[in-house]
Amino acid sequence: MSETDEYRPLTGKVAIVTGAGQGVGLGIALALASDGATVAALGRTPARLADACAEIRARGAVASPFTCDVADTAAIPGVVEDVVAEFGGVDILVNNAYSGVYGPLLSLSEKDFRLGFETAPFAAFAFMKAVHPHFKARGGGDIVNLVTSAMVRWDPTTYAGYAAAKQALRSLTRTAAVEWAPDGIRANSIAPHALSPGLERWTKQHPEEAEAFVATIPMRRIGDPERDIGRAVAALVGPDLRYLTGATLPLDGGQAFFG
Repeated sequence: MSETDEYRPLTGKVAIVTGAGQGVGLGIALALASDGATVAALGRTPARLADACAEIRARGAVASPFTCDVADTAAIPGVVEDVVAEFGGVDILVNNAYSGVYGPLLSLSEKDFRLGFETAPFAAFAFMKAVHPHFKARGGGDIVNLVTSAMVRWDPTTYAGYAAAKQALRSLTRTAAVEWAPDGIRANSIAPHALSPGLERWTKQHPEEAEAFVATIPMRRIGDPERDIGRAVAALVGPDLRYLTGATLPLDGGQAFFG
């Protein structure tokens, strides 16, 4: 590499990012692309995926959209095979997509509660099993699962379904890290605060509550989806942190205490 060449540590890597059409998923996809990764952008809305892929390609990276509802876990192995067929393999999996509801325990129906588990640990489990043989064939791979600081929140009121589903995902991540380490596969979790479209809407609707929430963050700001969250994920799956696995990385400006 000459002095004028830009170092891109993820060149040659293929990354699956779920929920890549907007928000945190798009921020992660852009950061991975900026480091040279080819991106398989997964999501439910084709128009958003098309826009996301155009933005990723503007970074000089290769990207393709794959329509996928992670709640349909039976379809997940087929989506992974489609990605492998197009790009020749896969090296990175980011389980970001999630659908769920918030509210006091007595306000949650069984269907509401179940949805969070279907789109967090069940969907991630399906993706992780589907990519495992492809990771192993390439000598290893990286899994990043998105969890939440609500798991350790001092007051979990209204976060029951969300925190429970994500805590299950965190445990799943740790188990994969241990069981699959001999295959060269790393698995880590991140617990981000990021300015997603949903959080932006909530901030506009509840400005006083939003201000109080930000005041509980030592750094006094919400993370940027690409610069704060995406860049951390790019570092996590890059060569410099190759000895880190089974960890939960708080990306929340110092708010949560995981012990």
